[in-house]
Amino acid sequence: MGRLSGKVAIVTGGARGMGAATSRLFAAEGAKVAITDVLEEDGKALAAELGDAARFYRHDVTSESEWAAIVQQVEADLGPVDVLVNNAGILMFKSLLATTLEDYERVLKVNLVGEFLGIKAVAPGMIARGKGSIVNISSVDGMKGANGLVAYASSKWGVRGLTKVAALELGHRGVRVNSVHPGGVDTAMTNHDNTARDKVNERFTNIPLQRVAGPEEVAAASLFLASDDASYLAGAEIVVDGGMTSGQYYPGFPGAPGVPEA
Repeated sequence: MGRLSGKVAIVTGGARGMGAATSRLFAAEGAKVAITDVLEEDGKALAAELGDAARFYRHDVTSESEWAAIVQQVEADLGPVDVLVNNAGILMFKSLLATTLEDYERVLKVNLVGEFLGIKAVAPGMIARGKGSIVNISSVDGMKGANGLVAYASSKWGVRGLTKVAALELGHRGVRVNSVHPGGVDTAMTNHDNTARDKVNERFTNIPLQRVAGPEEVAAASLFLASDDASYLAGAEIVVDGGMTSGQYYPGFPGAPGVPEA
């Protein structure tokens, strides 16, 4: 406990899912948390749950002017920003040929441009104080391809590149920038019909850990990167995917689940 004591953190998309889990964990670890989101009802409820440790701010991450206003207001209310978790994102399933330019640009604007604007908004203050941590939430689909996710995967590969550039340009000024790459996570964004966790796990039997992640498991990676425990990490990619990027099982072959040792 107390790994973020005395720190002020902004968590975008913080009202539900991975963002809410991150906000709860950061507050439990001593941070003052600015929960930002367009989901006002959920965000206000979470801030009320967390009490004095958190405040909610309505925030469209695609707006440069809103980013400037949010950072100014958070610093007035809670203090200088030490940590930014660029978590806000949207998901869209469409084949490449069915994806319109409008579809593509909408996903990139939230998932990639929003993170770019967030870095630009908080970095000057962090540089002035000579310290800070920025955690960009990418995806396992920023490490590989995925059919039906042309806009999403493009945006998450972009976040990966953005993180590398920011790490290079800000690291020597005291600001660490790293990325987290979740695999399947049981959140409202991916589990629209609120299917029971054991049923969701059935979709992941071809990966090493054979289950979906809980949002708190991804939040733990963000906590590590936000904390001083990660003081020598810059431009790092933490993949929280249950082993998905290791490969997939060939059913019935030696080493697969349920197959006797050859």
